[in-house]
Amino acid sequence: MNTFWVLVRAGFRRHSTYRLALLAGMTTNSVFGIIRASILLAALTSANASIGGYDRPTTIAFVWWGQALLGAVNLWGFAEVKDRVRSGDIAVDFLRPIDPQFAYLAGDLGRAGINLVGRGLPALLLGALLFDMAWPPSAVSWAVGAVSVGLAVVVAFSGNFVINLLAFWLIEIRGITLLWMITGGLLCGLYLPVPWFPDWLRTLAQWSPFPSMLQNPIDILAGRVVGADIASAVAVQVFWAIVLLALGQVVLRAGRRRLEVQGG
Repeated sequence: MNTFWVLVRAGFRRHSTYRLALLAGMTTNSVFGIIRASILLAALTSANASIGGYDRPTTIAFVWWGQALLGAVNLWGFAEVKDRVRSGDIAVDFLRPIDPQFAYLAGDLGRAGINLVGRGLPALLLGALLFDMAWPPSAVSWAVGAVSVGLAVVVAFSGNFVINLLAFWLIEIRGITLLWMITGGLLCGLYLPVPWFPDWLRTLAQWSPFPSMLQNPIDILAGRVVGADIASAVAVQVFWAIVLLALGQVVLRAGRRRLEVQGG
């Protein structure tokens, strides 16, 4: 575990060097946050009522917590593992004393931490200054919301890690990666709250891991989910984190048996 936390800190320091990228990301998130908030508020005004349990303050909270978490939760995927598989460098990872999956997870947690601090929270504060936003109603909601954000990072990483490992069998996985990003972006609650979906699409989303990547922590931090429902939301995230981490281990071991590197 000590090695794991060393790698988390290393991931944090590594991504903290890109300060202009953090500033650009915060600026972009803020601009799109204002646009998204205006569109969703217009939808509420047209409906002349709350939609799916969202009133104006919780809708604003949905938008700005989503913008704040957009840099921390890796919805867009990564290519480092795929590239190392294709180059054969993944063989070096297998020789290290820590499991490759947990080594990359540690680095991703560090990346998420610096993006949340340097990119997400400033955008969130700007949204709070510009709009009337709902906040977590209690200290429990704050604490569990923080845990939920951590679980969202783990679930998103685990799914992307499995997609990357398909490179052991496929020459090119960009199509699969794009499909994962498009499907995940829709079903995780990135564009609209999942409760706003039609029944069939909402059911599909709820049977997938994607709401655990964004919708669940947002609902807790926006105060829309309270009481016993908080435990249910976090339990779903824990379930998907365990399932996807376990699936990653299965695929990683199968890929290791398949791996062939020139010279040995």
